[in-house]
Amino acid sequence: MPASRSAPPIPRKLRKPTGHAWLLLIHQIPPKPDYLRVKVWRRLQRLGAVAIKNSVYALPAGDQTLEDFQWVAREIAVDKGDAVVCEAGFVEGLSDAQVVSLFHQARNADYEQVAGEARRLFDRPPAARAAAETELARLRRRLAEVVAIDHLAAPGRAAAERRIAALEQRVKTGPPAPAPPGPTLSPAKPSAYKGRTWVTREDIHIDRIASAWLIRRFIDPAARIKFVPASGYQPRPREVRFDMFDAEFTHLGERCTFEVLAGTFASGDPALRPLAEIVHDIDLKDSRFLREEAAGVGRLIDGVIASCKDDQRRLERGAALFDDLYASFGRKKP
Repeated sequence: MPASRSAPPIPRKLRKPTGHAWLLLIHQIPPKPDYLRVKVWRRLQRLGAVAIKNSVYALPAGDQTLEDFQWVAREIAVDKGDAVVCEAGFVEGLSDAQVVSLFHQARNADYEQVAGEARRLFDRPPAARAAAETELARLRRRLAEVVAIDHLAAPGRAAAERRIAALEQRVKTGPPAPAPPGPTLSPAKPSAYKGRTWVTREDIHIDRIASAWLIRRFIDPAARIKFVPASGYQPRPREVRFDMFDAEFTHLGERCTFEVLAGTFASGDPALRPLAEIVHDIDLKDSRFLREEAAGVGRLIDGVIASCKDDQRRLERGAALFDDLYASFGRKKP
């Protein structure tokens, strides 16, 4: 019998790359001199390239990025290495979305570093104006360097820019005057408010969503939340109003309703403080606390409001978000 042959491979259609075209730099660098590998790595970092595999780096395709890779390939060749530049689309192993995520992760790390340094400078005791302006100018330059290699618009840029803007305002005007002391909040026992109906204005947004979550989380898990028109409503027996005109719990001084409820019923809970600061910054739009999470939480709440016209549904979706945020802030750091 003739020797059996293995079956030929089944022909497969190539999947067309979608979305992005990429440039790849594939290199081989001699082991000596030692500094060459470090020099090439630093050069690629300055271009904003990301590593796809060992010795394979990617950039989005474009005239400038092509020229950048060609210069690196030429430098490697001068030092007796080998490098090729090619245009590619990913078919298997990596998707466009995964490659984009690699770029976002790299730039977000840079933006977080800039934002963290700006926050540290913002929080430290005021320095001499000349020294503060020097630090600010250095951070602006660093931010500009990151933006220049942010080829795919990483989401961390906005937070870094807000931190730089806040620091710039601090340098120009000095530390803000301390907030005037607001009215004192009298602690209350949740048990005194069990079995009540909590009433608020319909078409709920951030402060009412967060406040309703707090009511059910810290005051009465079985509380009924009732939504009524903004004006003309007359409360009924055993109803408690919040975040509306003449309510038992509403804005007080410079505090939003959520802050008032938190200070009244759960002032000793440290995980509620960052939540209250986020809600304050979104609701009052005064950037008092400069919470970097505020923009993201605000965008999520905007999405809930846009997709849910029913207030009860908004409350359900918002409550899940605040459950997760509360768990995050209450988690013990390792």
